[in-house]
Amino acid sequence: MAVSEFPRNPRPESPSQAAAPVTVAQLREMALFGALGDEVLDYLARTLKAKRIGPGEFVFREGEAARDFFVVLDGEMEVTKKSRRGRDLRVAILGPADVFGEMSIIDLQPRSATVQALAPARLLRITSEDMDALYRHDLKAYALIVLNIARDMSRRLRVTDSILADITANVLDEYVISGKRPR
Repeated sequence: MAVSEFPRNPRPESPSQAAAPVTVAQLREMALFGALGDEVLDYLARTLKAKRIGPGEFVFREGEAARDFFVVLDGEMEVTKKSRRGRDLRVAILGPADVFGEMSIIDLQPRSATVQALAPARLLRITSEDMDALYRHDLKAYALIVLNIARDMSRRLRVTDSILADITANVLDEYVISGKRPR
């Protein structure tokens, strides 16, 4: 399976990789761009690039350097994370309007997971340079996007906390039922 060209050394896109540009109407429907005015949405539609990837292609792999994030325009993506034992575990399936890789814009750390296309997909790539240009173009729009990212991350953390609490309760219940003591 080919590794996508997204993370490093961008080369000219082949005709099969080029994707129709994103429209203002599409951006308006995405939570990431919520509360942005038409002028800013038009600016983003003109400056951000969309790219097609095929089934099985990796957008990025866990541990790689990160300086961009993505919005799924069309298609389906799988997010996997390596366990301590080295197993790849599915942690999410993403579809249209879902955002991934956004932690790289916030904390500048290596990728925390691997993302791979399950079906033909079209992605909107947003680089740290794009965010810097937006900051210079319209500080309020930049702040709104960062706030929307923070809201989405907060929502995901709440869901994860709930799942973790359920798993912990189930494990403890097993110890109580079996009479074993947790270590």
